[in-house]
Amino acid sequence: MQISEAGLDLIKQSEGFSPRVYRDVAGIPTIGYGHRLYAGESFPQGIGHLEAGKLLAGDVQSAQQAVQRLVKVPLTQGQFDALVDFCFNLGAGRLAASTLLRDLNAGDYQAARRQLLSWDHAGAEEIEGLKARREAEFRLWGETASAGRQAA
Repeated sequence: MQISEAGLDLIKQSEGFSPRVYRDVAGIPTIGYGHRLYAGESFPQGIGHLEAGKLLAGDVQSAQQAVQRLVKVPLTQGQFDALVDFCFNLGAGRLAASTLLRDLNAGDYQAARRQLLSWDHAGAEEIEGLKARREAEFRLWGETASAGRQAA
């Protein structure tokens, strides 16, 4: 399964575009569409949309692979997209250790969906942007119900 246009749009909308390096809410150096800089990466001249799109494609591929590796139950396109966005934003480690994944792999799709809404804080502070992103994932989860009962 690959991320849909709706899923990719959610990532782009949530991340926004920055041609210059900035620090995200967690203080991590970031550029483009939410690309977190790795050790040794440097963009002193900034980047354009084309280069940002290439970085985004690689980052999305990593998030997709994490979801495919960690999730053991069938997913609808909307569920997959929501989880890829979650992984893109928070990382595979957070998904791997989450109650969300435990509930999902136990077949409790509704509990897993509700768990998305818990991830709207940076430290102890609720972040409006994260809250909006989790709500968008929650809505996306319920779309494209091709896997039947799981989408509910």
